[in-house]
Amino acid sequence: MSSTPAPVIIREASRSPRSPRSLREAWLALTGLSAVFLFEMLDNSILNVALPTIGRELHASTTGLQWVTGAYAVVFGGLMLAFGAVSDRFGRRRVMLVGLVLLGLASLATAFVTTPEQLIAVRVAMGVAAAMTTPGSMALAFRLFADDGLRVRAITLISTVGLVGLAIGPTVGGLVLAIAPWQVLLLVNVPIAALAFLSIRFGVAKDAAADLHRDPLDIAGAVVGTLTIVLALVAPTLFVDLGTGAWQPWTVTAAAVVGAILFVLRERSAAHPLLDLKLVAHPLVSSGLAFKAATGIATAGLGYLVTLQLQLAWGWPPALAAIGMLPQVVVLIAGGAVITPLVRRIGLERAGWMGAVTVVAGLAVYAVLSRYGYVWVAVALVLVAAGMRVVGVVAGTNVMRGLPENRTTIGAALTDTSTEVASGVGIAITGTILASLFTGTIASGHWTAAQAAEFGDAVTIAGVTLTVLAGALVGWGIARSRRGAEPAPARVDA
Repeated sequence: MSSTPAPVIIREASRSPRSPRSLREAWLALTGLSAVFLFEMLDNSILNVALPTIGRELHASTTGLQWVTGAYAVVFGGLMLAFGAVSDRFGRRRVMLVGLVLLGLASLATAFVTTPEQLIAVRVAMGVAAAMTTPGSMALAFRLFADDGLRVRAITLISTVGLVGLAIGPTVGGLVLAIAPWQVLLLVNVPIAALAFLSIRFGVAKDAAADLHRDPLDIAGAVVGTLTIVLALVAPTLFVDLGTGAWQPWTVTAAAVVGAILFVLRERSAAHPLLDLKLVAHPLVSSGLAFKAATGIATAGLGYLVTLQLQLAWGWPPALAAIGMLPQVVVLIAGGAVITPLVRRIGLERAGWMGAVTVVAGLAVYAVLSRYGYVWVAVALVLVAAGMRVVGVVAGTNVMRGLPENRTTIGAALTDTSTEVASGVGIAITGTILASLFTGTIASGHWTAAQAAEFGDAVTIAGVTLTVLAGALVGWGIARSRRGAEPAPARVDA
């Protein structure tokens, strides 16, 4: 860990003449970047409410409906690294503006959709747009300011706007469906994209040539990396849908492992790698990624289990189950107010690992105590949400602090990719354990006493398994952070 005393380690970097001295000075840019993050968080949460309606109107199968949301997530997760590398070479602002145009056009195309296949194609295009814009929103927010304190406040603001979208998405979606067709839920992205485009076009300066790098793009590395991430994101869905006895999930998982090995070999041997593994090994970067991955595993697994427990095991109606999730929503939204004071008091590095430890503690509470009543579920939700709120801002900031200035977008893409893949792993582990221990159809409304006991055992085993895995990642991240927390050199020249 840094030798700087703990209470004050927010550093003041050399300020560019163009760097805003407050959030107010950068209000136009922050409006656009917040709109980008709002789209990412609002999109799936608002669409999920409409899936039954979409299924009826488009005559979609269960698999087709799964791919309406799954195609977006797979394309988004698979392409982030590639577009992060492109942005650091050709301009973060430029790539983001192109992505926003694509988002607007794809959203408009929703009005003409008549088949599930057409809707899936629209979702693929929106996933590409999200991969072009979302990592850039955090990278540009980081680069707007020269001071780490302002960086934390800016990223906190942007993430809070996104979390509000996540929280209100289902409610807004339900109200809209009561008075309008489901297409409206995706058409709402058009004004969001327009607002973001205009705000970023006029509020964010063009990337200076000195802030970019001109290394040749590692096409082979981009292809292998993208395919590996796509396979890693598809495999968990196959495990949940087909079970551990099917050959397809294991084949896809093996292909993902082989792809990961090939990617590492390629990046170690390439003259101009897509992802410089030496930079990823920097303590700030590797520890931040470990904390983000641990949080992804915990939040995905906990969300999956709590939803099933409240509605199926305890028989709560959907409306009451939504109220039961409110402690998490409140902490996620309101928690932004404590991040800056916390960082000022204990420092970025310490705040990062303390947030990650809190996530693991919340998961452990759920694994061991959730069967004894809702109060323990609420405690677990609060702890995980509080830790997630801190890690989401601080770990991401630390990753970008640990990278050279001309690699910040791929750093933001790395944090998002680690979260996406880890979330898939969390769902896969949880779904596989449930499928192995629970007999019968889990979605049936009337469980026997034996099935209820099986579900309770599955919750405990899955929760403990996820706690151990997330805890191991956090422990490794803390060990990495103790090896030093100085920022990386300002830039890496070709």
